[in-house]
Amino acid sequence: MEEDKVINENDLQSQVLADENVEPEAQLSEDEIAYKEFVDSLPAKWYVLHTFSGYENVAKDNLETVVEKFNLQDRIFDIIIPMEDVVEEKNGKKKLVQRKAMPCYILVKMKYADDLWHNVTRTRGITGFVGPKGRPLALTEEEVRKLRLEDIKVEIDLAVGDRIEIISGPLNGMVGQVKEVNPQTATVSVIVEMFGRETTVDVETSQVRKINN
Repeated sequence: MEEDKVINENDLQSQVLADENVEPEAQLSEDEIAYKEFVDSLPAKWYVLHTFSGYENVAKDNLETVVEKFNLQDRIFDIIIPMEDVVEEKNGKKKLVQRKAMPCYILVKMKYADDLWHNVTRTRGITGFVGPKGRPLALTEEEVRKLRLEDIKVEIDLAVGDRIEIISGPLNGMVGQVKEVNPQTATVSVIVEMFGRETTVDVETSQVRKINN
């Protein structure tokens, strides 16, 4: 009887060791493997998530925690709170400050499929996706470029040394000289006179017009 017990314990130990050596992929069913291959083939795109007012930072931090908890690093790649530079005047003095460009929204780059729905929408601070009837709708390449989320090369008819006028945004009406052209982000660095001295600012090419001499 004692001998049988030893044999059974040895058999159990061997089985445990065998299970530990099985590759995780081999434990998946055919349907699960097919779905994983489908998800892996998806392109990563940018989506907009709506948050409670003033909860942008909380939502971002909590979603980052969800990514860690559920090992979603291969599905959710970047989480951004859009910011912008604005000119504020206080006590008669002007200064450039940063503020949230899209209050109540955060931007997320991910390989979205339906299995991510609950992970994302149940994250504290997030109320849902921005899209038709609350369904995820990826940003277009043009929207990604305008939000400066990625480097997307475009043709720019401007060169270093060109004089330009800023025609929109907080610096509307200012005239300056192109210091650097950035095709990847569709922006130009411009030297303008601000607060009594020369200052370099970055603006979108759509916000400037070339001044012909």
